[in-house]
Amino acid sequence: TLFFLPAILVVPVKGKAQEKAPPGIVIAQSADPQNLYVASPSIIILPDSSYLVSHDWSGPAVKGITRTSVSRSTDKGLHWQRIANIDGLRWATLFQHRGNIYLVGVNRAYGDIHILRSADGGHSWTTPTELSGILFKGGYYHTGPVPVVVHNGRIWRAFEEKPDNKDPVGAFVISAPEGSDLLSPDSWKRTNSVFFSKKWINAKNPATIEGNVVIKPDGTVGNLIRMETHPGKGDAFELEGYAKGIPRFEVAPLMDVSADGEKLSFTPGTGFVHFPGAESKFTIRYDSVSKRYWTIANKITKMHPDTDFNISPHRQRNVLSLFSSPDLKEWTEHTRILRWKEGEIMNKMSPVGFQYVDWQFEGKDLVFVCRTGWFGKRSHDANYITFHRLADFRHRTMADSGPDLGE
Repeated sequence: TLFFLPAILVVPVKGKAQEKAPPGIVIAQSADPQNLYVASPSIIILPDSSYLVSHDWSGPAVKGITRTSVSRSTDKGLHWQRIANIDGLRWATLFQHRGNIYLVGVNRAYGDIHILRSADGGHSWTTPTELSGILFKGGYYHTGPVPVVVHNGRIWRAFEEKPDNKDPVGAFVISAPEGSDLLSPDSWKRTNSVFFSKKWINAKNPATIEGNVVIKPDGTVGNLIRMETHPGKGDAFELEGYAKGIPRFEVAPLMDVSADGEKLSFTPGTGFVHFPGAESKFTIRYDSVSKRYWTIANKITKMHPDTDFNISPHRQRNVLSLFSSPDLKEWTEHTRILRWKEGEIMNKMSPVGFQYVDWQFEGKDLVFVCRTGWFGKRSHDANYITFHRLADFRHRTMADSGPDLGE
C-alpha cells in the first residue's frame, strides 16, 4: 500500500515541485502528497558521529495506523537509510542516555505517553507494556518532538493534555531520576497542568502546546511554550491585559517548574515573553560557547490585522530564522535560513512551508531537520522531511540570509 514504504524512496512529483527540488537533502518523501504526510522530525548525533532522525506519518492513507520511522546517515547527512518502522508511536523525541537511545511520545494522537529504548543504534526497539514503557495511561495527551533535558539529577520533558478530550489544553512536565529505569512507569512523575484563560490575553483560543523545558539563567527549570494568539471576534488586534506591548503572534508563556518536578506554575503579570517564533513548534537549546539560548523558528514577516482565520499571520510558515537570547526573554534574529515568497500573505492552502524544526549543535555548525511542505497538498500537510546544515551559525548575520526560493 501507499503507507508501507520501502527503506529508500524516490518518487517523481508533478507540477512546480518537479521543476525545482525542495531545499536540503531529502530523508523521507510522500508517495501520495494528497493523502500521506510526513511530520514530527527529531534528530540526534550518535557517539560514532552518525545521525539518527525519526519522524511520523499521517493523513488519510495511513488508514488509522500510527507509525514512526527512523533513518540513519553515516556521511554527515548526505545519504539516508531507513532502519526501523515503529507502529504505535507519534509526536516523539529521540534522545540518548547512558549508552542507550530512547524515543518518547504518544501511542496515537491524544493517546497514552510511551517511551521505547534501543540498544543497537536504532535498529530495534522495545515494545511498551503497562510495566515497561507505558508511562501515563488513560489521558488525552499531546506533544511534539520537543527537547529532553537532564538537570539536577533528573530528566525532564514537556507534554500537554485535553481532559476528557475537550478544550482547553493544559501544559505539564514529566520527569524521572537520571539513574532510574526510564522504561518503568514508577520512575516518572508529572506536574499539575496549567490552563490558559482569555482573562489573561485577548485571543480566540489561547492554547499552549509543544513546550520546551529550559534551564533558566538562575538554574531553575522552566517551560517556554508555543502559544496561539489569533484574535477572536470583537478582540482588538493589539494585545491587551498581561501581554500588552508585545506584538500579537509573538508572545510565549515562560512557566516555572518546581525542583522536585511536582508543580508547574505561571505568573501572568511577569511570565509573557516576546518570542518571535511563538506561533509554531520550536526547539530551544543552550550553547555553553556563546552562553546563549538558540532556536530555529518561523518568523512572521507579513504582519497584518486581518482577523480571517484562513489568512491570519499565524498561517505563515514560509520563513525560517535563527534566533538567540542571553536570558530567554530578549531574542535577537540573526539570519533568515529558508524563505519562500517572504513578503506575501500566506493562507491555509499555501503550497510551501518550513516548520517543526529540530536541531543539534555540531561544533561550529547546526544540523537540523525540517517538516517541509513543497508543492504537495498544502504547507501544513508536508510531503518531505529534509536535512540541512547551517555552517558557522554563531557568526551569521542578516546579510548571510538565504535567497528567496519563490523569486
